[in-house]
Amino acid sequence: MSAFTAPAARVGAVGAPRGLGNTGRSIAPRLVSPPVSRRHTRAHRVSAIPEPAPVAPISIADIKELSYDWQLDFCSRPMKDERGKKMWELLICDETRSFEHAEFFPNNRINSVELSKAIERVIQAQGAKPRRFKFFRSQMQTIITRACNDAGIQPLASRRCQTLTSWLDDRVENVYKKHPGFDGQASPMMGFEASSPRPLPDALRGESWAFVALPLAGVRDEIEQVKKNKVFGDVLAIDPNTPDDTLIPGIAVYTARAAALSGWTKGLELGGISVDLDMGTLILDTGVADSWQYARFKQTEELTQEAREWEQVKAATGGLHFLAIQTDEDAEQTDGFWILQDFTAAKY
Repeated sequence: MSAFTAPAARVGAVGAPRGLGNTGRSIAPRLVSPPVSRRHTRAHRVSAIPEPAPVAPISIADIKELSYDWQLDFCSRPMKDERGKKMWELLICDETRSFEHAEFFPNNRINSVELSKAIERVIQAQGAKPRRFKFFRSQMQTIITRACNDAGIQPLASRRCQTLTSWLDDRVENVYKKHPGFDGQASPMMGFEASSPRPLPDALRGESWAFVALPLAGVRDEIEQVKKNKVFGDVLAIDPNTPDDTLIPGIAVYTARAAALSGWTKGLELGGISVDLDMGTLILDTGVADSWQYARFKQTEELTQEAREWEQVKAATGGLHFLAIQTDEDAEQTDGFWILQDFTAAKY
């Protein structure tokens, strides 16, 4: 199976949904801070890992079932306890970090039973349970999946864990490096591992596509349509300080079966799209390790330069980009819209 081939479309010159029209604007890199949280966590010095504090039980009937996901990480950290053993840590947060749970584990409690108990304590403390738990460490999939299933929550391997990885980066500087057992020579454990791109399944193919760009104001309009469940898709938090006229690069897919293709695409956990200039191919990342040969373009000087500029603008917006699926360039609305962001694994 081969991916669909692009027409010779210009970046920013493609029909945009909901009255935005052709932007007619060339893509020029604009430096924009990536959407990261600015919270800091106060470091504390401990000599041993304390047992978790008991939580007053709440009846199952009183646990609120949320319509959104939480993010979870369970892995060793670059610290040693008083026995000289590597410390492990559980982190749980929601997608806006309105709540955060951090809990250290000794290395003799690293199993799905202990993790499930910790998850249940967090649910009890919050009085709520998420729709799903997203996690990005594929090497921990067995333990995390069992623990989530035991706790009655669907696990989801995903690269859409930017909130969690941002928090991890904060903790490296503000917690781990200030811990008395910090080991600066510790190598990153269980880093991100991507697979080689595979041919795209027929059901996920469109008929044509183009490099496009929308001002952030237009992207926010599309986000509202997704939030109202008027179109298929998924969104990520965008830094509210980003100017409305910032150009956000995207890929627009055109097909007469836009609704069906959007529905099929919704079944994937989209990560991001990148350009392989050597192969003249768009690479679509899904889950935590899967990659697909999403589309191809003729490696003419013009299209190669356009692809290069698209990647430059994406880098300038902190990896932020989008995927839009619609019937044609002149469609008044999209059938599917996904906010994507290049995934960078946390240091630890």
